[in-house]
Amino acid sequence: MKKALLLTVFSLFFSMTYGKAQDSYRMHRIAKIKVDAKQLDVYKLLLNEQMNTAIKVEPGVLSYTAVADKKDATSIIIFEVYASVEAYQSHILTPHFKKYKDAVKDMVLSLELIDTDVVCLAKKDNF
Repeated sequence: MKKALLLTVFSLFFSMTYGKAQDSYRMHRIAKIKVDAKQLDVYKLLLNEQMNTAIKVEPGVLSYTAVADKKDATSIIIFEVYASVEAYQSHILTPHFKKYKDAVKDMVLSLELIDTDVVCLAKKDNF
């Protein structure tokens, strides 16, 4: 009984420590984008194409969430998670990302990139 309990506690500690160490290598970024209102629909199509392609073909691109301000649909914020800084650096060299950047260069009025550290994270297991 004690042996099983000790093994369980050790396993939990190891998995928690490993998970935290793995998260510490990840890159979390916020991109704040202001888009030309006349080109917003086309911009959103191009953004969706780039994001979905990156998720499908790049193992280091872990997640994207793009949201728009309800009061100003031209203000878009993207929450990005990469496996590492190297994964991000690889991502911006891909043909699909370069295609996106070229296609939207006249649609984006401003861009602010904010590198962040995760303070805390909570989510459902099936989310």
